Order: sequence, then C-alpha cells, then structure tokens
Amino acid sequence: MGRKDASTIKLPVDQYRKQIGKQDYKKTKPILRATKLKAEAKKTALGIKEVGLVLAALLVLLLAFYAFFYLRLSTDVNPDLEPDED
Repeated sequence: MGRKDASTIKLPVDQYRKQIGKQDYKKTKPILRATKLKAEAKKTALGIKEVGLVLAALLVLLLAFYAFFYLRLSTDVNPDLEPDED
C-alpha cells in the first residue's frame, strides 16, 4: 500500500528530465529533425581509424601476394640451361 505514497513524491531528477523535455518540445520540428539526422550520421559514419585499418590490411595483403610470387618465380631456375662457355 506504500506505492501511492511513493508516487506522489517527485524526485529532483524526474523534475529535471520533465523540464528538459518541455524545452525540447518548444523547438520547431525542422530543428529537431536536423538534430536527429546529425546525431545519426555521427553515429553511423566511418571514422578515420577504421578506414586506415582497412587500407593497411589491403596493403599488407597485396605485399604478401607480391612477395609470394616474387620468391616463387625468382628461385625457380631452369636446370636445362647451360652456362655460357667460351
């Protein structure tokens, strides 16, 4: 039965949140829409760090591919060829 008594007391945090909500409601719809779009774009945008990591991974993969074929082709000598004899 203590719930009715507890619900009548307003916490300062709840009053503050209600006041903030009223201030947001006073803003016009285009401003709110622009704010939401800006926050969403900021949350979903790729950062420089992620782009750099992807580029570094591609560079390492390319260098490994190049090194593999360089070593594979440079050590493969045809034994049928005879050195030039004068």
